[in-house]
Amino acid sequence: MNYFKQTILVLLVISANSSIAQNNNYDKLGMQAWLKGDYKGAVAQLEKADTKDPNNSNVLKMLGYSYYQCGDFENAINTYSRFITLKPSDYSAYYYRGKARLNVANDPKESLNQMRESFYLAAIKDFSKAIEINGEEDPQLLQNRGLAFKDYGIYKSYKIKKSVEKKACVALFNNSVADFQKILLVQPQRKDIISLIDYVKAQVTSLK
Repeated sequence: MNYFKQTILVLLVISANSSIAQNNNYDKLGMQAWLKGDYKGAVAQLEKADTKDPNNSNVLKMLGYSYYQCGDFENAINTYSRFITLKPSDYSAYYYRGKARLNVANDPKESLNQMRESFYLAAIKDFSKAIEINGEEDPQLLQNRGLAFKDYGIYKSYKIKKSVEKKACVALFNNSVADFQKILLVQPQRKDIISLIDYVKAQVTSLK
């Protein structure tokens, strides 16, 4: 588990425990399953807790994360959106909603295929909001936004018909490189990031 995810886990457990005395049994069972990494079991219990208390932010945060870990990205998006309404300053909620949206954009169901562009844009917006709240020092946030810019640029490159569309793709790729380069300022030995920069620059070259 990387530091970013570990920090979110610790903060969530502390938050959940702070109100455990007020939780019903579904909350407790859901948190127990969640802590064990049994996300399907957590979903089963937390959905019941959510039905009973739909404005419980602790339940919503655990449920959103559990949906995400189960690959149920649409429900993760909806649940994190509800959580953000209650806790708009929680950067991790934007981060995971952004990751869920990017997953949908990159591997859309047939019913969502026509909405891919909106998911890319929403994912980038979420990562940007997370960075705004938490600051640009977090490489994990920058990396995910950089990946979102890259993936969106590749998606748009398949649809190029006019020079203005090519310029839009280049701008997305440049934004991706900019985020990756910020990571190298604090983690200069990241070979994976260096490889991503080379890949994105090759995509720009291929458009010329």
